[in-house]
Amino acid sequence: MAELNKQALMDLLKRPGNDKCADCGAPDPDWASYNIGVFICKSCSDMHKMLGRHISKTKSVRLDEWTNEHLEFMAAAGNLSAKEKYEQYVPPCVRRPGPTDCHVLREQWIRAKYERHEFMDVDKQTYLHGKKDGFLWKRGKEDNRFQSRLFMLDEEENCLKYYQKPENKEPKAILRLSEINATFCPEKIGNPNGLQLSYVKDGTTRNLYVYSDDGQDIVDWYNAIRSASYNRLKIAYPGANDADLVKLLTREYVKEGYLYKTGPKGKETFRKRWFTLDDRRLMYYSDPLDAHPKGEFFIGYKGDGYTVRDGLPPGLTEMNNTYAFTVATPDRNWYFCSECKEDQEEWIDVLKKTTDRVLYPQEQSAAAAIVNKRSAPLSNIKEKITN
Repeated sequence: MAELNKQALMDLLKRPGNDKCADCGAPDPDWASYNIGVFICKSCSDMHKMLGRHISKTKSVRLDEWTNEHLEFMAAAGNLSAKEKYEQYVPPCVRRPGPTDCHVLREQWIRAKYERHEFMDVDKQTYLHGKKDGFLWKRGKEDNRFQSRLFMLDEEENCLKYYQKPENKEPKAILRLSEINATFCPEKIGNPNGLQLSYVKDGTTRNLYVYSDDGQDIVDWYNAIRSASYNRLKIAYPGANDADLVKLLTREYVKEGYLYKTGPKGKETFRKRWFTLDDRRLMYYSDPLDAHPKGEFFIGYKGDGYTVRDGLPPGLTEMNNTYAFTVATPDRNWYFCSECKEDQEEWIDVLKKTTDRVLYPQEQSAAAAIVNKRSAPLSNIKEKITN
């Protein structure tokens, strides 16, 4: 009987929808919640266990024994059926996490679905109101310490502002929603709920690093920023579809990490810098948590003179025990060294993929605006959805 049930379970995994994790989309799920009726991956099953058995009861598809009762329930339910029930009202602005997304984003997606039932009742989606306020821990620009700051988001005013003290009448800074990018970076910040907010101030990229003591709170902030931005874009571009608008809400960085760089002549000392590839902008910092980049440049289309190649030009010498590559732009060549071959190959791959992409006219305008430490407003790029 056990073998028959195991084979029946394997057959259920072949049904449409069951071949991917119901929560993160990872292929070949090998766990299941037998009271909810979904097939999930091992990582998501660990998060289901955090919900408690009163919400989700999990089993290994291959290692545990399955009763006829549990098997019959899984056959009657399944991932597509559960999606219809638990994801009835997922707002376009809410990001569905993938298998490589950070823990807090995936955990809160699972809790929102099965614990709080947010997508079964729109009244529970408090981050859609266009206003949010509360305290976040923010890293200081000068002393590098995290201190509690009052943040206030207002969709109508198109701003996110924060105060050094709640009693202050004037905010320390006002961030335009149309220029904000929010991305989770727990490892970089050193907190599981770490969030990076980037915006443009006086033509220069500015980064804020914040976190909340509560995972739901930081994800609500993230969703509130995306919701407010989505609503404003919906008004500005009424003819655009949701798929185009959602792409413009927030961006994950293409790649980040340490590299060594030298000057334009290739003769200067190689210095270790933290690099961030944000769409077509390659920025570098002395420290990963610096408020401003030391410099940045635009990665354009290969047909316009942008190339990426392995190694350095003849006459230049790479650092010992490193792996070099060159990025050529119409203005100058950039020379880099990586500490391992795998990292060098990853950088070359993502940069070549960037140069393979044809430029939009608005991106060409953005390229012209990047001079030294100055960068183009991110809102310029958003105009491409109308083309």
